[in-house]
Amino acid sequence: MVFSMNLEEVKGVGKKQDVLIEAGIDSVEKLANASVEDLTQLKGIGKATAEKFISSAKELLIEPKEPTIESDDSVLDESSEEAEKAKKEEEEAKKLEEKKKKLEGKKVEDGDFVLLKMTARTQKGKVFRVSSEEDAKKAGIFEEEKANQGYYTPEFVIVGKPGFLNEGLTETIKDMNYFQKKSVKIPPTKAFGKRDPQKIERIGIAKFRKLNDGKNPEYGQDFTNKKGQKGVITNILQGKVIIDYNSPLAGMSIDYNLEIIDRIEEFNEKIDYFMISKGIPQESASEFIVNHLEDKTLEIIVPKMFLFQNLTYLKFGLAMDLQTHMGDEIEDVKFIEVYEKMPAPPTPAESVMQKVDEYNKEHDHNHDHNHDHDTEENKS
Repeated sequence: MVFSMNLEEVKGVGKKQDVLIEAGIDSVEKLANASVEDLTQLKGIGKATAEKFISSAKELLIEPKEPTIESDDSVLDESSEEAEKAKKEEEEAKKLEEKKKKLEGKKVEDGDFVLLKMTARTQKGKVFRVSSEEDAKKAGIFEEEKANQGYYTPEFVIVGKPGFLNEGLTETIKDMNYFQKKSVKIPPTKAFGKRDPQKIERIGIAKFRKLNDGKNPEYGQDFTNKKGQKGVITNILQGKVIIDYNSPLAGMSIDYNLEIIDRIEEFNEKIDYFMISKGIPQESASEFIVNHLEDKTLEIIVPKMFLFQNLTYLKFGLAMDLQTHMGDEIEDVKFIEVYEKMPAPPTPAESVMQKVDEYNKEHDHNHDHNHDHDTEENKS
């Protein structure tokens, strides 16, 4: 028997309940049977959120199965899960193919949210930036740690907006079409800048030790000063530590192979990519529950895994980006952190009483057992 359940029982629905009801999805059953495509048409619901809602609704509707042979159940469950996964992948592939047909050959426009695939090389041919793990392995620059941090992924860019790419690339992609491949050489002035002698600092070794937790300087060591500037120790000479705050690529022309591979259109997907650009791993971005309210307030519920991390700068930067680049839809940004009440440890009195109860139960059990044993002996 399936009991009648309210939409509010579906995990994460929250204030989106009104939006769903208005669209005619007024029960858990209807939500479970809805498609991701149906839900993403509704205000403030993106693909990741839609998938979560449908999955949570289906979980609520699962009925206990008749007892059968356990191995048969597990085989059936696995095969249905595989079928569901295959169907989902097929739908995604079909959707991507349709989107590609729609975009292919079309010129990008100012303000488009796009994904840019790139390979970047120095003048000497050294590859330092790629957009896939496969390309990183081919170039011999693959590092497991960087892969785990989502380093080898396409660039998220808003066409024509500064702050995403260097000046030369920002100008270049404005004239590109979707899925067009283009090679370009960007001069130093529009890439990573000319080398600036003013960005080279000389510090006495004793002073450096104080700034470096009492440790001696090492050649090639990364160093960040009090202003947050990142540099590298390039020399230790005559009691002085030479720190270069220029980019390692300053003064170089850079060769790029480029391709614009997607346009991000869904509201929640844009939010996800802003999070990823701030350092949230791609697989974790969809764990943040996003509610877009009618007064243009954006509520972001922080998942448990991030509650005890210092996200102050990340939250500030994310809010600024969203307000700057999605200002027509977002005004205030609220981050909601829920700290569930922990079960209180037993007080000393409760702990003692618990032990007394356990002792009494054990004592009573032994007493009954001995009494029964004595009775049997008397009978014999």
